Amino acid sequence: MKNLLYLLLAFTISSATAQQATTKATTNHPAPVNFTAEQDHQHMMRQLGIKALRPGPSGDPKSPNAANYDEAKANPYPNLPELLTLKNGKKVTTPAQWWNQRRPEIVEEFEREIFGRIPKNVPKVTWKTLISEREMVGWIPVNAKQLVGQVDNSQYPLLEVNINMTVVTPANAKGPVPVLMMFGRSALPAPAQPPKESLEKINAAMKKLLVEADPSLKAVFEQYPAYTPIAPQGLPPFGPPAAGDPPPTHQLLAAGWGYVLIEPGSIQADNGAGLTKGIIGLVNKGQPRKPDDWGALRAWAWGASRGLDYLETDPTVDAKRVGIEGVSRFGKAALVAQAFDQRFAVGLIGSSGEGGAKLHRRNFGEAVESLTSSYEYHWMAGNFLKYGASEATFGPKTANDLPVDAHQLIALCAPRPTFISYGIPEQGDAKWLDQQGSYMATVAAGPAFKLLGARDLGVGHDYKTAKMPGVNVSLLDGELAWRQHDGGHTDAPNFKYFIPWADRMLKQRAASGTGR
Repeated sequence: MKNLLYLLLAFTISSATAQQATTKATTNHPAPVNFTAEQDHQHMMRQLGIKALRPGPSGDPKSPNAANYDEAKANPYPNLPELLTLKNGKKVTTPAQWWNQRRPEIVEEFEREIFGRIPKNVPKVTWKTLISEREMVGWIPVNAKQLVGQVDNSQYPLLEVNINMTVVTPANAKGPVPVLMMFGRSALPAPAQPPKESLEKINAAMKKLLVEADPSLKAVFEQYPAYTPIAPQGLPPFGPPAAGDPPPTHQLLAAGWGYVLIEPGSIQADNGAGLTKGIIGLVNKGQPRKPDDWGALRAWAWGASRGLDYLETDPTVDAKRVGIEGVSRFGKAALVAQAFDQRFAVGLIGSSGEGGAKLHRRNFGEAVESLTSSYEYHWMAGNFLKYGASEATFGPKTANDLPVDAHQLIALCAPRPTFISYGIPEQGDAKWLDQQGSYMATVAAGPAFKLLGARDLGVGHDYKTAKMPGVNVSLLDGELAWRQHDGGHTDAPNFKYFIPWADRMLKQRAASGTGR
């Protein structure tokens, strides 16, 4: 019956939506362009004057274009762009020079060439609470809210963007709590249900409706009198948790944190065909991107910032202690969000690879060419395609032509606590991600942290000779942190290290009165 009700509701909504679409189509707004990913990719190549791109490396070791995993060949461009030197050649020696001169230079180059610019006319987001209730996560009482961020589409009503987000905080907290925003599906942890007596009434009414719709079901219900269409939800098992670590959300709540789940796909689709829709398409009024327009990574990060706007109004949340987390492509997005929005107080960047913490200039596993292909190009600005070009009006370009690299992206997070996390290839965190290259980038970001009075990894700044610590060896003494756990493509095994580290770092920064 529940499914039947959902179908009826969906039919009603779809009919109304169809009527609205018909009405909107009569307006003067041009319809959204419906490119395939390949068509959109080709359209961007034509705008840039690119005739051919180098193919991305193959994950098949037998392929003629197999990805390189030989460290002897991994650093064809060993010299990284200068971190603390202005474009005019002057050395950066003070925090004021970093904030007022060098950091804006780096931001400009990342926006223009790598991730794209957020347009100045992005419409306002209005947050509405759909559900607010008391729930239980394990044996911890929580306040859980499911929200939607409705983006103003009055300038282009043919597209709608509604950001899905869930906020969960401990119910017994004595004041505002720190929260970790995580990219993932927005869902309530344990939706409350009616009491037993009310549930019995609902089931009786549903059985009656089902029999009216299909009289043959009467015999089924008589044969199985204890069956109920809606079963009561079970209580959490008593006693200690099962073997292994509790889920990250449970660990956060047990430590006095809250958490936020924000759904990337409700902000921007994870494909090239969606670039004329979602928030990018809405701002462009359904038309294809220009070369320096934002890609999906920047769009997801923008959505996280709009979620943070809401958290600043939530009295249960300590808005000065909001972190950002993600794994894989969402690890890239989390790093971008922390780099560009200084309100994010701490970051947990999981297995982010190329486009995240991995050095672009490394020839190891995933490469720049992986992100200029028609499969993953939508994460980046169109201009990024230039660095995979083998034939173009401007000539060929390589990763060495990029004006910035991953160490500078990590440095944009300074001096805020930034935890770079990886697993091991043997458990599924593939060599493709280049853990070593990400460690080198983290080492090379250290001077910016030191300049701003924060602590780096404590291993020096020679990224060319830097070797990763052993698996499960923690470098967590400073605001810049590294840990490679012995699990797979996840950051879950590092949560039990991240939470106390983040608590310690945030308390130290609050005690020192550090501004940024």
